[in-house]
Amino acid sequence: MKQSFPSEEALTRFAQDVAMALKPGDCLLLRGDLGAGKSTFARAAIRMLAGDPAGKLEVPSPTFTLVQTYDLRLPVSHFDLYRLGDPDELDELGLTDALAEGVALVEWPERAESRLPANSILFEIEETGESADGREVTLTGPVEFMARLERSLSMRAFLQAHGRGDWFRRFLLGDASTRAYETVERGSDLLILMNAPRRPDGPPVRDGKPYSQIAHLAEDILPFVAIGRHLAEAGFRAPQIHAFDLDQGFVLLEHLGSDGVLDENRMPLPDRYAAAVDCLAAMHARDWPHRLEVDGRAYAIADFDRDAFLIETELLTDWYLPRISGTKPSADAVAAFRDLWMELFAIVDAGEKTLLMRDFHSPNIIWDGSAEGVARIGLIDFQDAMIGSTAYDVASIIQDARVDIPSSLQNTLLDRYCAARTAQGGFDEAAFRLAFAILAAQRATKILGIFVRLDERDGKPAYLGHIPRLQAYLRESLAHPALAGLAAWYDKYGILDAGIGPRQ
Repeated sequence: MKQSFPSEEALTRFAQDVAMALKPGDCLLLRGDLGAGKSTFARAAIRMLAGDPAGKLEVPSPTFTLVQTYDLRLPVSHFDLYRLGDPDELDELGLTDALAEGVALVEWPERAESRLPANSILFEIEETGESADGREVTLTGPVEFMARLERSLSMRAFLQAHGRGDWFRRFLLGDASTRAYETVERGSDLLILMNAPRRPDGPPVRDGKPYSQIAHLAEDILPFVAIGRHLAEAGFRAPQIHAFDLDQGFVLLEHLGSDGVLDENRMPLPDRYAAAVDCLAAMHARDWPHRLEVDGRAYAIADFDRDAFLIETELLTDWYLPRISGTKPSADAVAAFRDLWMELFAIVDAGEKTLLMRDFHSPNIIWDGSAEGVARIGLIDFQDAMIGSTAYDVASIIQDARVDIPSSLQNTLLDRYCAARTAQGGFDEAAFRLAFAILAAQRATKILGIFVRLDERDGKPAYLGHIPRLQAYLRESLAHPALAGLAAWYDKYGILDAGIGPRQ
């Protein structure tokens, strides 16, 4: 890759976009003559990782110290090897350790190239002669890094196309899927940039289909845009969408704020949970279409059908049960498990249906205390929405997988929801409470499997800390008489008693 930059500002922006593509283990080699712009590039990249749009962070040249470290979101070690006496000295400077947890920027790499990682990324910076600040950068690196960089540069081009090409990008978060989020800002203006490349199909798991298809998970951003627009039109607080690119998977949207429904100790704020339940009650009083359209593209909201219901529950037999028992369950055990859940699915499938957002819980709810009514509840995660039982999202918030919700608060919230729906008329409370018990158990079952999968497949062991809470929720749900058979199966296989630590 070769790119020309007419000014120092353009080279700085390129370095910033490179920084947004970095991950631990990346070693950037900055080669060029004195005054070519190596230090300009390094300072811009380090300040970007520091989230420093004003450029106030001091980034001294490590000419005399040879290395300068920065404890940032992504730890950075800045090397200047101009005074390196012998390539063997590089080991003493800690390059290997630096790359184990962070990234390295290396100026004058030719002094030690024989000792630098083979997968390093080389930036050759030269003056163009066209202007005093004009520079040309020739870049070579591993295919995997080049793909990350191309994605970052495409995000900058997307911002440029929508009038925000000079805004400062800042990493916000990545979630349990392939999506990632940044803030983009200029002065007091602040927006969210969603980076959601099309989800590749995984391996077939049943009937020749991958899990994502069976579970009706969003494969691109079309569902997010379609459902988000419709929620907003219906008076609910989905973020305003300023721009999107359906093919590339970029969405520029309103920043709803950072206030949530938990206190500083990550405990539930009852009034805010009550408002979330009120929001669901209002949402469930409406009729929702199955088909939406975005710029001529149709999107059909999937039904929460039997296959989706079962594939979620079977995350327990596919991941959780093998982890606690050390072996895969027998075919007979899985068949009995499926039969029990199919009977329970028939009950909920016969009941009331609505737009089911699927992940309506504390990480996905933004609180706006200055608003009124349903507008106080900001909705940010609805791309996997389906048409299904009204009890699903109520169970998701009342038995929040990431928060300890005391039984007394659970009961208060459930009563509140039922009272609101009864006041609307035509509400079968007994049928709803049965569906709630079934779907609370179904969600906890599913999430037990997901959290083990996140540890084993994705290397994210932190989710295992939530498992005791999920086991406690399951005990509450399985106490319902209609779930007696399922409770016996769970007891037989020790589902609720197992302790799980990180995979060694």
